[in-house]
Amino acid sequence: MFLQLLTLLGALGMFLYGMNMMSSGLQKAAGNRLRKLLGAMTSSPFKGVMTGLTITSIIQSSSATTVMVVGFVNAALLTLNQAIGVIMGANIGTTVTAWLVSLLGFKADISIFAVPLMAIGFVLSIAKSEKYRNISEFIIGFSLLFLGLSLMKNSVPDLRETPEILSFIQQWTGYGFGSVIIFLIFGTLLTLVLQSSSATMALTLIMMSMGWIPFDMAAAMVLGENIGTTITANIAAAVGNPNARRAALAHTFFNVFGVIWALILYRPFLSLIGTIITWLGYPNPTLIDYSAGIEAGSVESTAALYGVSMLHTLFNTFNTLILIWFIPLIVRFVTWAIKNKPEDEEQTVRLKYINAGPMGTAELALGEAKNEIVHFAQICRNGLGYIRSAVNAAKEDEFEVYRKKLVKYEEIADRIEYEIATFLNSLPQDSISEETRHKVKSMYKIIGELESLGDSGESISRIISRRNIHNKSFSEQQIEKINTMLSLVDHAYGIMIDNLQSSENSMANLRRAVDCEIEINEMRNSLREAEILKIEQNDAEYQSSVYYLDLISEIERMGDFMINISEALQSK
Repeated sequence: MFLQLLTLLGALGMFLYGMNMMSSGLQKAAGNRLRKLLGAMTSSPFKGVMTGLTITSIIQSSSATTVMVVGFVNAALLTLNQAIGVIMGANIGTTVTAWLVSLLGFKADISIFAVPLMAIGFVLSIAKSEKYRNISEFIIGFSLLFLGLSLMKNSVPDLRETPEILSFIQQWTGYGFGSVIIFLIFGTLLTLVLQSSSATMALTLIMMSMGWIPFDMAAAMVLGENIGTTITANIAAAVGNPNARRAALAHTFFNVFGVIWALILYRPFLSLIGTIITWLGYPNPTLIDYSAGIEAGSVESTAALYGVSMLHTLFNTFNTLILIWFIPLIVRFVTWAIKNKPEDEEQTVRLKYINAGPMGTAELALGEAKNEIVHFAQICRNGLGYIRSAVNAAKEDEFEVYRKKLVKYEEIADRIEYEIATFLNSLPQDSISEETRHKVKSMYKIIGELESLGDSGESISRIISRRNIHNKSFSEQQIEKINTMLSLVDHAYGIMIDNLQSSENSMANLRRAVDCEIEINEMRNSLREAEILKIEQNDAEYQSSVYYLDLISEIERMGDFMINISEALQSK
Protein backbone atom coordinates (compact mmCIF):
# COMPACT_ATOMS: atom_id res chain seq x y z
CA MET A 1 0.00 0.00 0.00
CA PHE A 2 2.82 2.39 0.92
CA LEU A 3 4.69 1.54 -2.28
CA GLN A 4 1.49 2.13 -4.24
CA LEU A 5 1.16 5.59 -2.67
CA LEU A 6 4.77 6.45 -3.56
CA THR A 7 4.14 5.28 -7.12
CA LEU A 8 1.05 7.50 -7.30
CA LEU A 9 3.04 10.53 -6.10
CA GLY A 10 5.84 9.77 -8.55
CA ALA A 11 3.35 9.39 -11.40
CA LEU A 12 1.76 12.72 -10.42
CA GLY A 13 5.21 14.31 -10.48
CA MET A 14 5.82 12.87 -13.95
CA PHE A 15 2.47 14.24 -15.14
CA LEU A 16 3.25 17.74 -13.82
CA TYR A 17 6.82 17.69 -15.16
CA GLY A 18 5.61 16.53 -18.56
CA MET A 19 3.00 19.30 -18.66
CA ASN A 20 5.57 21.96 -17.72
CA MET A 21 8.05 20.60 -20.26
CA MET A 22 5.43 20.49 -23.01
CA SER A 23 4.35 24.05 -22.19
CA SER A 24 7.96 25.29 -22.08
CA GLY A 25 8.75 23.79 -25.49
CA LEU A 26 5.72 25.42 -27.06
CA GLN A 27 6.49 28.77 -25.45
CA LYS A 28 10.05 28.76 -26.76
CA ALA A 29 8.90 27.71 -30.21
CA ALA A 30 6.19 30.38 -30.38
CA GLY A 31 7.34 32.99 -27.83
CA ASN A 32 7.54 35.93 -30.24
CA ARG A 33 4.23 35.08 -31.87
CA LEU A 34 2.54 34.74 -28.47
CA ARG A 35 3.96 38.12 -27.41
CA LYS A 36 2.60 39.76 -30.56
CA LEU A 37 -0.74 37.97 -30.26
CA LEU A 38 -1.29 39.08 -26.67
CA GLY A 39 0.03 42.59 -27.26
CA ALA A 40 -2.30 43.06 -30.25
CA MET A 41 -5.45 42.77 -28.17
CA THR A 42 -6.54 46.38 -28.12
CA SER A 43 -10.15 46.31 -29.29
CA SER A 44 -13.16 44.23 -28.27
CA PRO A 45 -13.66 41.98 -25.22
CA PHE A 46 -14.55 39.18 -27.64
CA LYS A 47 -11.06 39.36 -29.18
CA GLY A 48 -9.57 39.29 -25.70
CA VAL A 49 -11.55 36.15 -24.86
CA MET A 50 -10.43 34.46 -28.09
CA THR A 51 -6.81 35.41 -27.37
CA GLY A 52 -6.91 33.95 -23.86
CA LEU A 53 -8.60 30.82 -25.18
CA THR A 54 -6.02 30.39 -27.96
CA ILE A 55 -2.93 30.96 -25.82
CA THR A 56 -4.14 28.69 -23.00
CA SER A 57 -5.09 25.98 -25.47
CA ILE A 58 -1.54 26.16 -26.85
CA ILE A 59 0.47 26.29 -23.63
CA GLN A 60 -2.00 24.11 -21.68
CA SER A 61 -1.91 26.20 -18.52
CA SER A 62 -4.46 28.79 -17.47
CA SER A 63 -2.26 29.67 -14.47
CA ALA A 64 0.62 30.53 -16.82
CA THR A 65 -1.70 32.64 -18.96
CA THR A 66 -3.25 34.54 -16.06
CA VAL A 67 0.12 35.19 -14.38
CA MET A 68 1.39 36.37 -17.76
CA VAL A 69 -1.63 38.67 -18.14
CA VAL A 70 -1.04 40.12 -14.66
CA GLY A 71 2.55 40.81 -15.68
CA PHE A 72 1.43 42.47 -18.92
CA VAL A 73 -1.03 44.69 -17.04
CA ASN A 74 1.78 45.56 -14.63
CA ALA A 75 3.94 46.41 -17.66
CA ALA A 76 1.15 48.52 -19.19
CA LEU A 77 1.08 46.21 -22.24
CA LEU A 78 -2.60 45.47 -21.58
CA THR A 79 -5.34 47.61 -20.07
CA LEU A 80 -7.46 46.23 -17.26
CA ASN A 81 -10.46 45.86 -19.62
CA GLN A 82 -8.39 43.85 -22.11
CA ALA A 83 -6.85 41.71 -19.36
CA ILE A 84 -10.23 40.65 -17.98
CA GLY A 85 -11.31 39.47 -21.44
CA VAL A 86 -8.09 37.46 -21.84
CA ILE A 87 -8.56 35.88 -18.39
CA MET A 88 -12.11 34.85 -19.31
CA GLY A 89 -10.76 33.20 -22.45
CA ALA A 90 -8.01 31.49 -20.46
CA ASN A 91 -10.63 29.86 -18.25
CA ILE A 92 -12.31 28.37 -21.32
CA GLY A 93 -8.96 27.40 -22.86
CA THR A 94 -7.90 25.38 -19.83
CA THR A 95 -10.85 23.01 -20.40
CA VAL A 96 -8.98 21.67 -23.45
CA THR A 97 -6.74 19.72 -21.05
CA ALA A 98 -9.71 17.85 -19.58
CA TRP A 99 -10.91 16.87 -23.07
CA LEU A 100 -7.38 15.84 -24.06
CA VAL A 101 -7.11 13.58 -21.02
CA SER A 102 -10.65 12.20 -21.47
CA LEU A 103 -10.25 11.49 -25.20
CA LEU A 104 -6.68 10.15 -25.19
CA GLY A 105 -5.71 9.25 -21.65
CA PHE A 106 -8.63 6.97 -20.79
CA LYS A 107 -10.22 5.82 -23.99
CA ALA A 108 -6.96 4.51 -25.45
CA ASP A 109 -3.69 3.57 -23.81
CA ILE A 110 -1.64 6.35 -25.34
CA SER A 111 1.31 5.35 -23.14
CA ILE A 112 1.95 2.62 -25.74
CA PHE A 113 2.90 5.38 -28.18
CA ALA A 114 4.61 7.56 -25.58
CA VAL A 115 7.90 5.64 -25.49
CA PRO A 116 8.38 5.61 -29.30
CA LEU A 117 7.52 9.34 -29.28
CA MET A 118 10.29 9.91 -26.73
CA ALA A 119 12.72 8.28 -29.15
CA ILE A 120 11.62 10.76 -31.83
CA GLY A 121 11.96 13.55 -29.29
CA PHE A 122 15.53 12.48 -28.47
CA VAL A 123 16.53 12.48 -32.15
CA LEU A 124 15.14 16.00 -32.55
CA SER A 125 16.87 17.16 -29.34
CA ILE A 126 20.32 16.61 -30.86
CA ALA A 127 19.46 18.53 -34.04
CA LYS A 128 21.36 21.75 -34.79
CA SER A 129 18.18 23.72 -35.40
CA GLU A 130 16.78 25.34 -32.25
CA LYS A 131 13.29 24.98 -33.72
CA TYR A 132 13.64 21.19 -33.77
CA ARG A 133 15.06 21.16 -30.24
CA ASN A 134 12.04 23.10 -28.99
CA ILE A 135 9.71 20.66 -30.78
CA SER A 136 11.60 17.77 -29.15
CA GLU A 137 10.95 19.31 -25.73
CA PHE A 138 7.23 19.46 -26.53
CA ILE A 139 7.16 15.81 -27.74
CA ILE A 140 9.04 14.49 -24.71
CA GLY A 141 6.83 16.54 -22.36
CA PHE A 142 3.71 15.21 -24.12
CA SER A 143 5.00 11.64 -23.70
CA LEU A 144 5.86 12.11 -20.01
CA LEU A 145 2.42 13.65 -19.38
CA PHE A 146 0.56 10.59 -20.65
CA LEU A 147 3.04 8.12 -19.15
CA GLY A 148 2.41 9.84 -15.81
CA LEU A 149 -1.35 9.67 -16.37
CA SER A 150 -1.14 5.94 -17.19
CA LEU A 151 0.95 5.27 -14.08
CA MET A 152 -1.51 7.27 -11.95
CA LYS A 153 -4.41 5.16 -13.23
CA ASN A 154 -2.52 1.93 -12.53
CA SER A 155 -1.33 2.97 -9.06
CA VAL A 156 -4.75 4.01 -7.72
CA PRO A 157 -5.99 1.17 -5.44
CA ASP A 158 -8.85 -1.00 -6.78
CA LEU A 159 -11.86 -0.59 -4.51
CA ARG A 160 -12.78 -4.25 -4.90
CA GLU A 161 -9.42 -5.20 -3.39
CA THR A 162 -9.41 -2.47 -0.74
CA PRO A 163 -13.04 -1.93 0.34
CA GLU A 164 -11.91 0.05 3.40
CA ILE A 165 -11.07 2.97 1.10
CA LEU A 166 -14.59 2.92 -0.30
CA SER A 167 -16.14 3.01 3.16
CA PHE A 168 -13.87 5.97 4.09
CA ILE A 169 -14.79 7.91 0.93
CA GLN A 170 -18.48 7.13 1.33
CA GLN A 171 -18.42 8.85 4.73
CA TRP A 172 -17.84 12.13 2.90
CA THR A 173 -20.42 11.57 0.16
CA GLY A 174 -23.42 11.02 2.39
CA TYR A 175 -24.09 14.57 3.61
CA GLY A 176 -26.21 15.75 0.69
CA PHE A 177 -25.36 19.29 -0.32
CA GLY A 178 -22.81 19.40 2.51
CA SER A 179 -20.79 16.79 0.61
CA VAL A 180 -20.79 19.07 -2.43
CA ILE A 181 -19.21 21.84 -0.31
CA ILE A 182 -16.67 19.36 1.17
CA PHE A 183 -15.49 18.19 -2.27
CA LEU A 184 -15.49 21.77 -3.59
CA ILE A 185 -13.10 22.73 -0.76
CA PHE A 186 -11.05 19.59 -1.43
CA GLY A 187 -10.71 20.53 -5.12
CA THR A 188 -9.64 24.07 -4.15
CA LEU A 189 -7.00 22.86 -1.68
CA LEU A 190 -5.65 20.19 -4.04
CA THR A 191 -5.20 22.80 -6.78
CA LEU A 192 -3.44 25.10 -4.32
CA VAL A 193 -1.01 22.33 -3.37
CA LEU A 194 -0.34 21.11 -6.92
CA GLN A 195 -0.42 24.63 -8.45
CA SER A 196 -2.08 23.06 -11.50
CA SER A 197 -5.80 22.78 -12.14
CA SER A 198 -4.99 20.36 -14.99
CA ALA A 199 -3.30 17.93 -12.59
CA THR A 200 -6.26 18.19 -10.19
CA MET A 201 -8.62 17.57 -13.11
CA ALA A 202 -6.66 14.45 -14.08
CA LEU A 203 -6.85 13.15 -10.48
CA THR A 204 -10.59 13.93 -10.37
CA LEU A 205 -11.20 11.93 -13.56
CA ILE A 206 -9.16 9.01 -12.22
CA MET A 207 -10.96 9.00 -8.85
CA MET A 208 -14.33 9.01 -10.59
CA SER A 209 -13.40 6.35 -13.17
CA MET A 210 -12.16 4.08 -10.36
CA GLY A 211 -15.44 4.48 -8.49
CA TRP A 212 -14.00 6.46 -5.59
CA ILE A 213 -16.42 9.34 -6.04
CA PRO A 214 -19.70 9.73 -7.95
CA PHE A 215 -20.25 12.20 -10.78
CA ASP A 216 -21.81 14.92 -8.61
CA MET A 217 -18.82 14.95 -6.22
CA ALA A 218 -16.40 15.07 -9.17
CA ALA A 219 -18.36 18.06 -10.47
CA ALA A 220 -17.94 19.78 -7.08
CA MET A 221 -14.18 19.19 -7.24
CA VAL A 222 -14.09 20.79 -10.70
CA LEU A 223 -15.80 23.90 -9.30
CA GLY A 224 -13.23 23.99 -6.48
CA GLU A 225 -10.38 23.78 -8.99
CA ASN A 226 -11.64 26.97 -10.62
CA ILE A 227 -11.23 28.81 -7.30
CA GLY A 228 -7.85 27.24 -6.49
CA THR A 229 -6.33 28.23 -9.82
CA THR A 230 -6.87 31.96 -9.09
CA ILE A 231 -4.42 31.90 -6.18
CA THR A 232 -1.35 31.69 -8.46
CA ALA A 233 -2.17 34.99 -10.18
CA ASN A 234 -2.89 36.68 -6.83
CA ILE A 235 0.50 35.57 -5.49
CA ALA A 236 2.21 36.94 -8.63
CA ALA A 237 0.33 40.25 -8.32
CA ALA A 238 0.95 40.69 -4.59
CA VAL A 239 4.03 42.88 -5.18
CA GLY A 240 2.75 44.42 -8.42
CA ASN A 241 1.26 47.79 -9.11
CA PRO A 242 -2.45 48.45 -8.38
CA ASN A 243 -3.58 47.48 -11.89
CA ALA A 244 -1.80 44.12 -11.65
CA ARG A 245 -3.54 43.39 -8.34
CA ARG A 246 -6.86 44.47 -9.87
CA ALA A 247 -6.42 42.01 -12.76
CA ALA A 248 -5.78 39.17 -10.30
CA LEU A 249 -8.78 40.22 -8.18
CA ALA A 250 -10.96 40.30 -11.31
CA HIS A 251 -9.92 36.71 -12.04
CA THR A 252 -10.91 35.69 -8.51
CA PHE A 253 -14.22 37.56 -8.75
CA PHE A 254 -14.97 35.93 -12.10
CA ASN A 255 -14.42 32.37 -10.85
CA VAL A 256 -16.05 32.84 -7.44
CA PHE A 257 -19.13 34.38 -9.07
CA GLY A 258 -19.31 31.39 -11.39
CA VAL A 259 -19.07 28.90 -8.53
CA ILE A 260 -21.85 30.71 -6.64
CA TRP A 261 -24.36 30.53 -9.50
CA ALA A 262 -23.29 26.95 -10.27
CA LEU A 263 -23.97 25.93 -6.65
CA ILE A 264 -27.36 27.68 -6.63
CA LEU A 265 -28.35 25.84 -9.84
CA TYR A 266 -26.29 22.73 -9.02
CA ARG A 267 -28.88 19.99 -9.67
CA PRO A 268 -30.39 21.65 -12.79
CA PHE A 269 -26.88 22.25 -14.11
CA LEU A 270 -25.92 18.58 -13.64
CA SER A 271 -29.21 17.56 -15.27
CA LEU A 272 -28.31 19.71 -18.29
CA ILE A 273 -24.92 17.97 -18.53
CA GLY A 274 -26.62 14.58 -18.27
CA THR A 275 -29.05 15.52 -21.05
CA ILE A 276 -26.24 16.67 -23.36
CA ILE A 277 -24.24 13.45 -22.81
CA THR A 278 -27.41 11.44 -23.48
CA TRP A 279 -27.90 13.34 -26.75
CA LEU A 280 -24.37 12.21 -27.70
CA GLY A 281 -25.50 8.59 -27.35
CA TYR A 282 -24.00 7.76 -23.95
CA PRO A 283 -25.62 6.89 -20.61
CA ASN A 284 -26.57 9.76 -18.33
CA PRO A 285 -23.51 10.19 -16.00
CA THR A 286 -25.71 11.40 -13.14
CA LEU A 287 -27.57 8.05 -13.10
CA ILE A 288 -24.57 5.68 -13.24
CA ASP A 289 -23.83 3.51 -10.19
CA TYR A 290 -20.22 4.32 -9.24
CA SER A 291 -20.08 2.27 -6.05
CA ALA A 292 -18.52 -0.82 -7.65
CA GLY A 293 -16.18 1.12 -9.91
CA ILE A 294 -16.44 1.51 -13.66
CA GLU A 295 -14.78 -0.76 -16.17
CA ALA A 296 -12.12 1.15 -18.11
CA GLY A 297 -13.16 1.81 -21.69
CA SER A 298 -16.82 1.02 -21.06
CA VAL A 299 -19.61 3.32 -22.28
CA GLU A 300 -20.31 4.23 -18.64
CA SER A 301 -16.67 5.25 -18.16
CA THR A 302 -16.72 7.32 -21.35
CA ALA A 303 -20.01 8.97 -20.35
CA ALA A 304 -18.62 9.94 -16.94
CA LEU A 305 -15.38 11.32 -18.38
CA TYR A 306 -17.18 13.28 -21.08
CA GLY A 307 -19.67 14.53 -18.48
CA VAL A 308 -16.97 16.06 -16.26
CA SER A 309 -15.18 17.57 -19.28
CA MET A 310 -18.47 18.96 -20.60
CA LEU A 311 -19.30 20.44 -17.19
CA HIS A 312 -15.88 22.12 -17.03
CA THR A 313 -16.31 23.63 -20.51
CA LEU A 314 -19.91 24.76 -20.09
CA PHE A 315 -19.25 26.22 -16.63
CA ASN A 316 -16.51 28.53 -17.96
CA THR A 317 -18.34 29.27 -21.21
CA PHE A 318 -21.61 30.21 -19.46
CA ASN A 319 -19.68 32.28 -16.93
CA THR A 320 -17.95 34.18 -19.73
CA LEU A 321 -21.19 34.74 -21.65
CA ILE A 322 -22.78 36.15 -18.49
CA LEU A 323 -19.94 38.41 -17.34
CA ILE A 324 -18.45 39.61 -20.63
CA TRP A 325 -21.21 42.24 -20.78
CA PHE A 326 -20.24 43.54 -17.34
CA ILE A 327 -16.49 44.03 -17.84
CA PRO A 328 -16.74 47.83 -17.27
CA LEU A 329 -18.58 47.19 -13.99
CA ILE A 330 -15.98 44.61 -12.93
CA VAL A 331 -13.24 47.17 -13.70
CA ARG A 332 -15.05 49.75 -11.57
CA PHE A 333 -15.46 47.25 -8.72
CA VAL A 334 -11.79 46.15 -8.62
CA THR A 335 -10.64 49.78 -9.02
CA TRP A 336 -12.79 50.71 -6.02
CA ALA A 337 -11.48 47.73 -4.03
CA ILE A 338 -7.79 48.44 -4.80
CA LYS A 339 -7.10 52.16 -4.79
CA ASN A 340 -4.06 54.02 -6.14
CA LYS A 341 -1.61 55.33 -3.59
CA PRO A 342 -0.46 58.95 -3.93
CA GLU A 343 3.01 59.06 -5.46
CA ASP A 344 5.87 61.30 -4.49
CA GLU A 345 9.00 61.87 -6.56
CA GLU A 346 10.80 58.98 -4.86
CA GLN A 347 8.06 56.57 -5.94
CA THR A 348 8.08 57.77 -9.55
CA VAL A 349 11.75 56.82 -9.97
CA ARG A 350 11.31 53.24 -8.84
CA LEU A 351 10.60 50.21 -10.97
CA LYS A 352 7.12 50.29 -12.45
CA TYR A 353 6.83 47.19 -14.59
CA ILE A 354 8.89 44.23 -13.40
CA ASN A 355 7.85 44.03 -9.76
CA ALA A 356 4.82 41.76 -10.20
CA GLY A 357 6.55 38.58 -9.07
CA PRO A 358 7.56 35.70 -11.31
CA MET A 359 6.16 35.55 -14.82
CA GLY A 360 4.15 32.51 -15.84
CA THR A 361 6.39 32.16 -18.89
CA ALA A 362 9.99 33.32 -19.28
CA GLU A 363 9.57 33.86 -23.03
CA LEU A 364 6.92 36.52 -22.42
CA ALA A 365 8.82 38.35 -19.67
CA LEU A 366 10.62 40.45 -22.28
CA GLY A 367 7.62 42.80 -22.58
CA GLU A 368 7.98 43.80 -18.93
CA ALA A 369 11.74 44.24 -19.23
CA LYS A 370 11.42 46.35 -22.39
CA ASN A 371 8.90 48.72 -20.78
CA GLU A 372 11.06 49.00 -17.67
CA ILE A 373 14.08 49.93 -19.80
CA VAL A 374 12.02 52.64 -21.55
CA HIS A 375 10.97 53.89 -18.11
CA PHE A 376 14.65 53.87 -17.04
CA ALA A 377 15.55 55.96 -20.11
CA GLN A 378 12.81 58.48 -19.28
CA ILE A 379 14.16 58.79 -15.72
CA CYS A 380 17.63 59.49 -17.14
CA ARG A 381 16.14 62.15 -19.41
CA ASN A 382 14.61 63.82 -16.33
CA GLY A 383 18.15 64.03 -14.96
CA LEU A 384 19.14 66.06 -18.04
CA GLY A 385 16.71 68.76 -16.88
CA TYR A 386 18.59 68.98 -13.57
CA ILE A 387 21.90 69.26 -15.48
CA ARG A 388 20.52 72.26 -17.37
CA SER A 389 19.29 73.83 -14.10
CA ALA A 390 22.67 73.25 -12.45
CA VAL A 391 24.51 74.89 -15.38
CA ASN A 392 22.20 77.92 -15.30
CA ALA A 393 22.13 78.31 -11.49
CA ALA A 394 23.27 81.83 -10.63
CA LYS A 395 23.80 81.30 -6.87
CA GLU A 396 25.69 78.66 -4.92
CA ASP A 397 22.72 77.59 -2.78
CA GLU A 398 20.55 77.28 -5.90
CA PHE A 399 23.22 75.11 -7.56
CA GLU A 400 23.51 72.97 -4.42
CA VAL A 401 19.84 71.95 -4.73
CA TYR A 402 20.41 70.62 -8.24
CA ARG A 403 23.76 69.04 -7.36
CA LYS A 404 22.04 66.92 -4.73
CA LYS A 405 19.36 65.98 -7.28
CA LEU A 406 22.04 64.79 -9.72
CA VAL A 407 23.80 62.76 -7.01
CA LYS A 408 20.46 61.21 -6.10
CA TYR A 409 19.69 60.39 -9.75
CA GLU A 410 23.08 58.68 -10.11
CA GLU A 411 22.21 56.46 -7.14
CA ILE A 412 18.77 55.80 -8.64
CA ALA A 413 20.36 54.79 -11.96
CA ASP A 414 22.68 52.36 -10.14
CA ARG A 415 19.76 50.81 -8.28
CA ILE A 416 17.49 50.47 -11.32
CA GLU A 417 20.29 48.92 -13.39
CA TYR A 418 20.89 46.36 -10.63
CA GLU A 419 17.19 45.52 -10.26
CA ILE A 420 16.59 45.09 -14.01
CA ALA A 421 19.76 42.98 -14.29
CA THR A 422 18.55 40.84 -11.38
CA PHE A 423 15.22 40.33 -13.13
CA LEU A 424 16.91 39.37 -16.41
CA ASN A 425 19.28 37.08 -14.53
CA SER A 426 16.32 35.31 -12.91
CA LEU A 427 14.99 34.15 -16.30
CA PRO A 428 15.77 30.42 -16.59
CA GLN A 429 18.20 30.10 -19.51
CA ASP A 430 16.97 26.60 -20.40
CA SER A 431 13.40 27.92 -20.81
CA ILE A 432 14.07 30.65 -23.37
CA SER A 433 14.88 30.49 -27.06
CA GLU A 434 18.20 31.50 -28.61
CA GLU A 435 16.61 34.61 -30.11
CA THR A 436 15.31 35.67 -26.69
CA ARG A 437 18.73 34.97 -25.19
CA HIS A 438 20.28 37.45 -27.65
CA LYS A 439 17.65 40.05 -26.72
CA VAL A 440 18.45 39.60 -23.03
CA LYS A 441 22.15 40.07 -23.78
CA SER A 442 21.48 43.36 -25.58
CA MET A 443 19.28 44.47 -22.65
CA TYR A 444 22.24 44.03 -20.28
CA LYS A 445 24.27 46.28 -22.60
CA ILE A 446 21.49 48.91 -22.74
CA ILE A 447 20.97 49.19 -18.98
CA GLY A 448 24.75 49.52 -18.53
CA GLU A 449 24.79 52.48 -20.92
CA LEU A 450 21.76 54.05 -19.20
CA GLU A 451 23.54 53.77 -15.86
CA SER A 452 26.53 55.56 -17.43
CA LEU A 453 24.19 58.41 -18.39
CA GLY A 454 23.35 58.74 -14.68
CA ASP A 455 27.09 58.85 -13.91
CA SER A 456 27.51 61.69 -16.42
CA GLY A 457 25.02 63.86 -14.53
CA GLU A 458 27.01 63.48 -11.31
CA SER A 459 30.30 64.08 -13.18
CA ILE A 460 28.95 67.36 -14.56
CA SER A 461 27.87 68.43 -11.06
CA ARG A 462 31.42 67.75 -9.81
CA ILE A 463 32.93 69.86 -12.61
CA ILE A 464 30.68 72.80 -11.67
CA SER A 465 31.45 72.26 -7.95
CA ARG A 466 35.22 72.50 -8.62
CA ARG A 467 34.62 75.64 -10.67
CA ASN A 468 32.68 77.20 -7.78
CA ILE A 469 35.33 76.21 -5.22
CA HIS A 470 37.87 78.19 -7.25
CA ASN A 471 35.44 81.13 -7.52
CA LYS A 472 35.23 80.88 -11.28
CA SER A 473 32.18 81.25 -13.52
CA PHE A 474 31.11 80.77 -17.11
CA SER A 475 30.41 83.69 -19.41
CA GLU A 476 26.94 84.24 -20.81
CA GLN A 477 28.21 83.07 -24.22
CA GLN A 478 29.61 79.85 -22.72
CA ILE A 479 26.34 79.12 -20.88
CA GLU A 480 24.38 79.77 -24.07
CA LYS A 481 26.55 77.31 -26.00
CA ILE A 482 26.27 74.70 -23.25
CA ASN A 483 22.47 75.06 -23.36
CA THR A 484 22.50 74.61 -27.13
CA MET A 485 24.54 71.44 -26.76
CA LEU A 486 22.21 70.18 -24.03
CA SER A 487 19.29 70.75 -26.42
CA LEU A 488 21.02 68.50 -28.97
CA VAL A 489 21.48 65.84 -26.26
CA ASP A 490 17.80 66.17 -25.32
CA HIS A 491 16.90 65.59 -28.98
CA ALA A 492 19.17 62.52 -28.96
CA TYR A 493 17.35 61.31 -25.85
CA GLY A 494 14.03 61.57 -27.72
CA ILE A 495 15.36 59.54 -30.66
CA MET A 496 16.87 56.93 -28.32
CA ILE A 497 13.59 56.50 -26.41
CA ASP A 498 11.66 56.26 -29.68
CA ASN A 499 14.03 53.50 -30.78
CA LEU A 500 13.62 51.69 -27.44
CA GLN A 501 9.84 51.85 -27.79
CA SER A 502 9.80 50.83 -31.45
CA SER A 503 8.66 47.29 -32.27
CA GLU A 504 10.91 47.33 -35.37
CA ASN A 505 14.61 48.02 -34.95
CA SER A 506 15.11 49.30 -38.50
CA MET A 507 18.23 50.80 -40.02
CA ALA A 508 16.26 54.05 -40.50
CA ASN A 509 15.91 54.34 -36.70
CA LEU A 510 19.65 53.76 -36.28
CA ARG A 511 20.41 56.32 -39.00
CA ARG A 512 18.50 59.03 -37.10
CA ALA A 513 20.49 58.25 -33.95
CA VAL A 514 23.80 58.30 -35.87
CA ASP A 515 22.97 61.65 -37.50
CA CYS A 516 22.20 63.17 -34.11
CA GLU A 517 25.43 61.76 -32.61
CA ILE A 518 27.43 63.25 -35.52
CA GLU A 519 25.80 66.63 -34.88
CA ILE A 520 26.74 66.47 -31.16
CA ASN A 521 30.34 65.51 -32.01
CA GLU A 522 30.65 68.30 -34.56
CA MET A 523 29.35 70.88 -32.07
CA ARG A 524 31.74 69.60 -29.37
CA ASN A 525 34.66 69.91 -31.82
CA SER A 526 33.56 73.38 -32.93
CA LEU A 527 33.18 74.68 -29.36
CA ARG A 528 36.50 73.16 -28.28
CA GLU A 529 38.42 74.66 -31.21
CA ALA A 530 36.85 78.07 -30.63
CA GLU A 531 37.69 77.99 -26.89
CA ILE A 532 41.28 76.85 -27.48
CA LEU A 533 41.72 79.69 -29.96
CA LYS A 534 40.50 82.16 -27.31
CA ILE A 535 42.99 80.75 -24.80
CA GLU A 536 45.83 81.13 -27.31
CA GLN A 537 44.80 84.74 -27.94
CA ASN A 538 44.57 85.41 -24.17
CA ASP A 539 40.92 86.22 -24.74
CA ALA A 540 39.65 83.79 -22.08
CA GLU A 541 40.24 83.04 -18.39
CA TYR A 542 42.27 79.81 -18.53
CA GLN A 543 40.86 77.96 -15.52
CA SER A 544 37.26 78.75 -16.43
CA SER A 545 37.97 77.53 -19.95
CA VAL A 546 39.31 74.22 -18.59
CA TYR A 547 36.06 73.60 -16.68
CA TYR A 548 34.07 74.66 -19.73
CA LEU A 549 35.97 72.20 -21.99
CA ASP A 550 35.57 69.41 -19.43
CA LEU A 551 31.85 70.12 -19.31
CA ILE A 552 31.23 69.97 -23.06
CA SER A 553 33.35 66.79 -23.28
CA GLU A 554 31.18 65.13 -20.62
CA ILE A 555 28.02 66.25 -22.43
CA GLU A 556 29.40 64.76 -25.67
CA ARG A 557 30.04 61.48 -23.84
CA MET A 558 26.32 61.30 -23.07
CA GLY A 559 25.72 61.25 -26.81
CA ASP A 560 28.16 58.32 -27.08
CA PHE A 561 26.20 56.33 -24.50
CA MET A 562 22.96 56.99 -26.38
CA ILE A 563 24.29 55.88 -29.78
CA ASN A 564 25.63 52.72 -28.08
CA ILE A 565 22.07 51.99 -26.94
CA SER A 566 20.60 52.39 -30.43
CA GLU A 567 23.35 50.15 -31.82
CA ALA A 568 22.66 47.53 -29.12
CA LEU A 569 19.03 47.42 -30.29
CA GLN A 570 20.24 46.36 -33.74
CA SER A 571 22.14 43.43 -32.21
CA LYS A 572 18.81 41.95 -31.13
